[in-house]
Amino acid sequence: MRCWLQAAMVSLLLPMLGESQTGFLRSSFLSPYEAKPVQPENFRNSERIFNLMHAGQLYLSLADAIALALENNLDIEVERYLPRIAGTDTTRAEGGGLLRGLSLLVDELPPGIGGPSGPLLTNLTASSTPAPVVNSNFSDVALITEQQNDLSVTGATPLSNGSPIPQYDPSISGLVGWAHQSTAEYNPLITGTSNWLASNSFNGNLGYAQGFSTGAQLGVTFDNTRLTSDSDRYTYNPILNSSLGFTITQPLLRGFGIGLNRRFIRIAKNDQRIADLVFRQQVIDTVAGIARLYTDLVSLNEDVKVKREALRLAQRLYEDNQHKVEQGQQAPIEVTRAQAQVASEQQALISAQGLVQQQELIVKTSITRGGLANPAIREAQIIPTDTITVPGSDSPRSVEEYLAEALHDRPDLAQAGIQVENSQISLKGSLNALRPDLDVVGTVQNGGLSGNVNTVSAALTPGEALYPGGYGTVLGQIFKNNFPTYSVGVQLTLPLRNRVAQADAVRDELQVRQTQARRLQFEDQVRLEVADAYVAMHQARAGYDAAVQSRILQEQSVKVEQETFDVGLATNYLVIQYQTFLAQARSTEVAAKGAYAKAIIALDRATARTLEVNDVSIEEAQNGRVSRPAARIPNP
Repeated sequence: MRCWLQAAMVSLLLPMLGESQTGFLRSSFLSPYEAKPVQPENFRNSERIFNLMHAGQLYLSLADAIALALENNLDIEVERYLPRIAGTDTTRAEGGGLLRGLSLLVDELPPGIGGPSGPLLTNLTASSTPAPVVNSNFSDVALITEQQNDLSVTGATPLSNGSPIPQYDPSISGLVGWAHQSTAEYNPLITGTSNWLASNSFNGNLGYAQGFSTGAQLGVTFDNTRLTSDSDRYTYNPILNSSLGFTITQPLLRGFGIGLNRRFIRIAKNDQRIADLVFRQQVIDTVAGIARLYTDLVSLNEDVKVKREALRLAQRLYEDNQHKVEQGQQAPIEVTRAQAQVASEQQALISAQGLVQQQELIVKTSITRGGLANPAIREAQIIPTDTITVPGSDSPRSVEEYLAEALHDRPDLAQAGIQVENSQISLKGSLNALRPDLDVVGTVQNGGLSGNVNTVSAALTPGEALYPGGYGTVLGQIFKNNFPTYSVGVQLTLPLRNRVAQADAVRDELQVRQTQARRLQFEDQVRLEVADAYVAMHQARAGYDAAVQSRILQEQSVKVEQETFDVGLATNYLVIQYQTFLAQARSTEVAAKGAYAKAIIALDRATARTLEVNDVSIEEAQNGRVSRPAARIPNP
């Protein structure tokens, strides 16, 4: 009814007003009944990815991969809505509504080919014999499946709503009606009619209601009635009767207090902070995941080079043996052995190239929006333009310094603390609901009566008691306070058994204790992640140094064995074996270098330094637009 009345008023006034006045009327009268506009989602990829493509190849640096993820990754896009959703809860709470809550799930990118369950780079050359290990993980869905982390510490069951919240948004109600009534009369002397009494009434009433932070509820009523009748006994005909009343109800126990009644507003504003922190955590996880996937892609490409070099050595040995057999210096079986080694290295190369292609698909999916639906992107070969470098020495910082940094900066830990605060705020409402209802109710009302004097009835009525006139006379009586009515009282509702409120209060207090324990779990997990990443970094560094030393020694061994074989002092089998060892050592070095780089990435993520290390602006992540231009495509 209210919406219809306002819309009707606006439609009548619009033709008489200018454009600016029309816009003002629409925004003032119709905006409460219209949803705020929400921009449609743009599922197109940013131009950056097309700027990096040339001749069917995607030239990709780590910085560009991260920029593409900030612009296109759908995990970030999903979380980009979270702060705006939290804002709607704040608006809802400020109007006196209950909160709808937030989803605190954070998505992690797939493990990829270099993940824990992925094929190791050394698998295909792990054997000391010419027989390669066949990779059986090409179709492992776990390698391409995202994982989710739930950052909620409050659990799936929310706390009870507690004592009711006042409706802060005021409302106006109106009633306009007409009625006709006919009744048979059994005593014409009372009404002055013969057999029946006919009357027509017209009502026009307005109401206003609003709640306040103290818990008070204000109600205002303005009632108006115009009654016409064929009775000769009424003093006025028609009769104008109006009243203006104010009623205020103030709770004294249950529902009393500004802090109590604004608790949902405080929780909603805390939820906005939580949403920002969860979004930051999503960006950290995504950027760390991109860096990890890119590092694995670089390692896999380096391993392909290792396999090509191993194949080249095997082919050269095969050609040398074939030449020596033709000259009668070796038995024909040596050619067969060398040829078997060539086939083995070819199989290893094919498998390594397949792993690269798999990793490329995962990377392209992570940095685009439906990128694989575009044939040009799907078929493009990624050319990593960055290499993995290992610094001369590790950071001299202690694990205690890393732990202190993580406990201070981790957004997932910070938002968990805010969740605990929210549960404690909500608990106050549950405890307040235990109290009985004790309200002070006060009413002030003024009335007015007027109308056209019935000449037949006026002869029987003293002149000073008559109030002839129209609606203005009625309003004058109301505002002059001619007929005031006052009332004040105390209303008590005392539950004889308060089991529902008691159960809610105990359960909510138990759940608060649970949130505190879960928050402590988060803190323990942070300590574990940091300590584990710290140990992994040093282990990976030691493993890389050992792998480098092993590769150097294997290169020397192959060189010596080849020279010995060339003068006829070594067998073909030993040369093949040492070449296999060298290929394994080179692949191990590649894997160790990648493992060290990923250990650094894990440590940066554990200490919340990922964005700083990769020069990522959280504002650009929120906007989905990175100001840094794409890197220039290198000359082929």
